[in-house]
Formats: sequence, C-alpha cells, structure tokens
Amino acid sequence: MLLLQLLQLVLLLSLCELSSSSYVDHQHQQNGRKSVQPITEAISSLLLNRDNKSSIVFPIDGNVYPTGFYNVTLHIGEPSKPYFLDPDTGSDLTWLQCEPCLACTEAPHPPYTHNNDYVVPSEDPLCKSLQPPCDYKCKTPSRCDYEIKYADGLSSRGFLVKDLFSLNFTGGKRPKPLLALGCGYDQTPGPGPYHHHPSDGMLGLGKGKSSILSQLSEQGYVRNVVGHCFKGQGGGYLFFGDDLYNHSRLSWTRMSPKHPEHYSPGDAELIFGGKTTGIKKLRTIFDSGTSYTYLDSHAYGTLTDLVKKEASEKELTVAENDQALPLCWEGPFESLQEASKYFKPIALSFNSTDGKDRIEYEVPPDAYLILSDFKNVCMGVLNGTEEGATFNIIGDISMQGKMVIFDNDNQLIGWHSDKCDPFPKSKAVSI
Repeated sequence: MLLLQLLQLVLLLSLCELSSSSYVDHQHQQNGRKSVQPITEAISSLLLNRDNKSSIVFPIDGNVYPTGFYNVTLHIGEPSKPYFLDPDTGSDLTWLQCEPCLACTEAPHPPYTHNNDYVVPSEDPLCKSLQPPCDYKCKTPSRCDYEIKYADGLSSRGFLVKDLFSLNFTGGKRPKPLLALGCGYDQTPGPGPYHHHPSDGMLGLGKGKSSILSQLSEQGYVRNVVGHCFKGQGGGYLFFGDDLYNHSRLSWTRMSPKHPEHYSPGDAELIFGGKTTGIKKLRTIFDSGTSYTYLDSHAYGTLTDLVKKEASEKELTVAENDQALPLCWEGPFESLQEASKYFKPIALSFNSTDGKDRIEYEVPPDAYLILSDFKNVCMGVLNGTEEGATFNIIGDISMQGKMVIFDNDNQLIGWHSDKCDPFPKSKAVSI
C-alpha cells in the first residue's frame, strides 16, 4: 500500500488550529475514562521480560493477487479489540483510524477510540523523534500532532496516543505493553490503481524510534529484529525477535549506511537468466508495504525487453486487453507454476557482509509474475520512475517464498528460501 519514495513523515506541530483544538475538546467531553491499570500492567510486564529472549509471531492474511495486500491482526485497548493493519517496513508510525473521524476510508472494523489520559504531549521523546529538522512551535503542547503522507497518495492526520497492546510471546507470556500509536482522524485514500485497499490502519515496522518494534525493543521485550515470510499462495507470518531462525542458513548483507532511514542493502546489479544485464548501481530497498516490485525506467526497460524477447521465442502473445497489470501474456494457464515454465529467474546481486564477495537475491518467475482473472500471466515488476520512485523497491511479490529478516541490532538484512509453513518455534531457553 505504501508505494515508492516511501513515506514523507511530517509532524505538523503547527497544525494546532482552532479546528484541531475543537476536535480534542470534543474528545474530552465524549471520553472521560481514567485508569492507572494500563501503566501498572505495562511496568509489571516490562520487569518480567527484560531478558529479551522471547519473540512475537503474527499470522499474516492476504496475498499479492487478487487480494492485493497482506495484513496482520493486532489487539489494542482495554478491553482489547481487533484491528487489521498493513505491515509496512517502509514507514515507522503505526496508526489507526480514530473516532470521531472527520474523514475516514473504508475499513474492516469501527474506528479506534483512544483514552484521553494517554495522549502523547509534544515534548515526549517519541514526538521529538518524528519532528522534521525545523523548529515547530505548537499552540497546544499537550498533544503531538502528525500528518503522514505516502507516495501512493494515502495520507493520515491525527495525534499520538498510548494504549495497551495484547501480545502473545513465544515463551508463553502475555504482557500488555503500553505503546504509542497514531490516532488518525483524517484519512485520504491513494488514487493509485494497485495500492488502495480497506484497512484499519498501518503497522509501521521501520527503523525509527516511533515504530512498534523499536518501542518493544527499547522497553526490553524483544531484540530489535523484524522478519516476515509471505507464502506464494497467500498467508504467512510476521515476527519480532531473533530466536526464531538459524542465522547460518541465511544469506546476509549489511544495511547501507548511505540510506540509514530505510532497509536498504545498498546498490544492486540486475541479473536475468543467470547473466548480467549490465544494469548496476541500483539503489534498492525492501518494503513490505508495497505489493509489487519497482525498478527505475532504465532498468525496467532493459528487463522488460529481455522478458518480452524470451516470451516471444516461446510463442507467447501479449494480452493487450488484460488490464490486471501493464504487461500480460495470453494463456490460458491453469496455474502460476505452469506459466512460470516459460520465463527465466531474475536476481539482484549485493555485497556480502565482508564486502569482498557478491551474494544474490534470487527472484524466480513465480515471485515476479501473477495469474490474472483471465488466466493470463502478468509481470509484477513495474516502472518506478513513472510512480515517482527515488529507489528501486523489492515489494511483497518478490519476497514470496522467502524468510526475510531485518536485524537492526547488527544492521544486517538476511534471507533464505522458505515455504513459510508451519510457524517457526522459539529456540530460546526459558529462565
């Protein structure tokens, strides 16, 4: 859903206009809940989990096509209520559509209702970490306003609050940490044809201090590691923590210091069918908030020429009338596996962790193709330049059939082929 350029996050601490103040006043009149129980539970849970040896696993629902997105269910509030969130490694802030909505988009559940006792003030370190490098002066310092805009056109405006998150840890513990999230009372959907879908909000999994993962790590619940495994046919799992995988089984590359705000493995070389395309120095990031993979216009043009040539030699005909994606070939194909036999794998080559060798991130045909409703096969690699991309993006489609891990503690990105079923089990020893 979060496309390209990733997000441009602007905390508008100067947005505290009369309309915003009226909104908060209304909230205080409508919601008078007071409770010390959330803080008591959070502190108790924190003391029980400082060992960092547990992880959290979330089932993933959805698929790249035809659903068009993945989501995880989080239970938030007291009493807790379920919300479907889009897991996004391309942004930091987690937010929910919040009552009363001035403008809300289609969503699976009623809007979230926040607790007035836990509105985050503008002086909170979490709020400060999200501020742009400017000196914003807020007329209402009791509240941390935000406005977040994504490159696909989606936007959310609101303010930060804190609430309890009901989480199931692999060690059997069920603490309820108190975490900050956005109360989004004004949302605008994106116009893009491949990105809009109904959601209760976003689950920001980026590297910033405000992300749910960073907050859990800061409070001592888990290591600052996030990973996911998308099944090719749909579903899979998302996890926080580092005790659910064998480090030696993965291929690892370092996160690029040139792009510290993103999960970037640095510059890539594009390979097709085991041979270099001559396209190098592709600034690349991983982004689970983007359904498809995007290359800049030069790399995209080179790749599509090669794929078209290969398809033509195998007597496939371009499906001019199929609008599922920009480039499709006529079937009928009974399965994606059948169609994949006509195409060659793609790979992106990166530096190894020692910088002396190259390692490849392999993208087999079933990780860059979809089977359309007309049983045609379509290419799920799109022209990022046309969408305003500043990076080449490895999206969900090309992370299918792999466990992909972002280790923020060690600044590493790792991956290996995986069926993503069953769920991984904790390797930690309980103490």
